[in-house]
Amino acid sequence: MNYAIRPAVRADIDLLVRFNHAMAQESEDKPLDLAGLKAGIAALFDRPADGYYLIADDARGNTAGALMLTFEWSDWRNGRFWWIQSVYVAPEHRRKGVYTALHEHVRNAARADKECCGLRLYVERENTGAQATYLAMGMVETHYRLYEEEFVRS
Repeated sequence: MNYAIRPAVRADIDLLVRFNHAMAQESEDKPLDLAGLKAGIAALFDRPADGYYLIADDARGNTAGALMLTFEWSDWRNGRFWWIQSVYVAPEHRRKGVYTALHEHVRNAARADKECCGLRLYVERENTGAQATYLAMGMVETHYRLYEEEFVRS
């Protein structure tokens, strides 16, 4: 099946909230605060330099999947990594090429950006299905481990 890839618009915010909420539950068994999630998604529309969402629609106009892109400057490479985040494919559209369509769209746009030095993403250690998909797309596992210090904001 062919998928049309488009930038998300504000009218997609509720859909993106549903997708992100479902993805957090499925991949990490993590419940997200819906109001905070909606505010975070909406805020990105006001901060295009920080990133944006892409939507994959099927031939009937049904939204099949989405992802978020953010950016990180690399001084070592004098270039910008594009980070693929918040990937979600609706269950009825899985294993039908939705992520492939999204990834190829991102890869083509990234290669056309003279400042882009590569694509990155992170994946849960136990999510072997997603890991196999990313390997099939030509990505490789790095030797880095991700560490964080999360701040609780009120």
